[in-house]
Amino acid sequence: MLIQAANDRTTYMTELDKCLDNLEQQGFRDEYKLENGQLHCLTTGKTFLAKDVKAVNFYRFEGVSDPDDMAILYAIETIDGRKGTLIDAYGYYADEEISGFMVNVEIHKKISDDE
Repeated sequence: MLIQAANDRTTYMTELDKCLDNLEQQGFRDEYKLENGQLHCLTTGKTFLAKDVKAVNFYRFEGVSDPDDMAILYAIETIDGRKGTLIDAYGYYADEEISGFMVNVEIHKKISDDE
């Protein structure tokens, strides 16, 4: 269900936030970012190479009227069993470091959220 908002950017953020909340309920509580070619866990401080993580799902968000609102959210599992999320811009504004890293990550995508 899409929450009505004052503008498209707010609607986009609501949907991204909703997805993040859903993933957190599924145990994806860590936040990740890329630093020096490695995935860095903001919760534990650990770093991981691409071979040490997999994306068990990903979600693309497209702004209704603003291409700047395009993003991709990865649900990540690490070799040591931690679960979290990584967000990148999608399309023209994608972070080259994240895109380059994710090319080397095993990526799965569920067919539906019911699985």
